[in-house]
Amino acid sequence: MADSNISVQGYINHHLSDLTIGEGFWAVNVGSLGWSIILGTIFIISFAWVGRRATAGVPGKFQCFVEMIVEFVGKNVKETFHVKDKLIAPIALTIFMWIFLMNLMKLVPVDWFPVVAGFFGVMFYTPGLPEYAADYSFLEQIMAHKWSYMKIAPTTDVNITLGLALGVFILILGYSIYYKGLGGFAKELSFTPFNHWSLIPFNLVLELVTLLAKPISLGLRLFGNLYAGEVIFLLIALVGLAQLPLHFVWAVFHILVIVLQAFIFMMLTIVYLSMAAEKH
Repeated sequence: MADSNISVQGYINHHLSDLTIGEGFWAVNVGSLGWSIILGTIFIISFAWVGRRATAGVPGKFQCFVEMIVEFVGKNVKETFHVKDKLIAPIALTIFMWIFLMNLMKLVPVDWFPVVAGFFGVMFYTPGLPEYAADYSFLEQIMAHKWSYMKIAPTTDVNITLGLALGVFILILGYSIYYKGLGGFAKELSFTPFNHWSLIPFNLVLELVTLLAKPISLGLRLFGNLYAGEVIFLLIALVGLAQLPLHFVWAVFHILVIVLQAFIFMMLTIVYLSMAAEKH
C-alpha cells in the first residue's frame, strides 16, 4: 500500500479504476486497451519470430515452448472441430495465448505500475495536481494523480472481456452463414427445436436468446473469475510488508486460474464455432 493515511476503500477503488478518456458510451479505458494491444503485439511478434527461425535439429527452449502450445491447441481443435477449416486453429491459438498473457499480468504486484505511472504524472504533469498537494506526502501525490490510474490486467475490465466475446459472436454468425447459407441459418433458428411452422415465433425467441447468451456468458465468466482474483490481490496488498509472501502463495494458486480461464474461453469458442459450422 502506498501510504498508511490512504483509506482502504479509496485504495481499492483507485486500483479498480482505470485512466479513462471520454465519457459515457465513448469512454476509452486507456490502461486496459493499451495493455491488450501491447500483449497481443508481443504474442504475434514472438510466435512469428519462432516460426521463421524454426529448425529441424535441436530446438531452443522458446521454440520448444511454442511448439508445445501449438501442438496442444491443434490437438484440442482436431478433437472438437469436426469440419475442415484452415482458420480455426490460428483463431484458437490467438485466443488462448492472448487471454493467457492478459491474465498473466495479474501476477505483477498491484502497486508497481500505478506508482510508476503516478511518478511520471507528478514529474511531468504537476499543474494537474490539487492546490493542496503540498500538504500530502510524495507517495500520496502519486496515488492522487490522475495518471496513476493504470490497469495492467485487461481481463479484469468487463469491456475487454465482452469485446473478446463480441468478436467470438461475430465469428459464430460468420461461420453459420458461411457453412449453412443465410437461408439455412435462418431456417435453423426458425425450426429448432420444434419443427413446425406454427411454433416459429417461439423457436426464434428461444434460439435468439440462446445465441446471445453464448458471448455474454463467455465474457462475464472470464471477467468474474479474474476480477475476483484481482480483489484478493488488492486485499493482500493492504497488509503492508507482509504482502510479498502472501502475494506469492496466492499467485502460485492463481496460475491455475490464469491458464484454466484461457483454456475454457478457447474451448468454448471452438465448440460454438463447431456448432455453427455443422449442419444438423
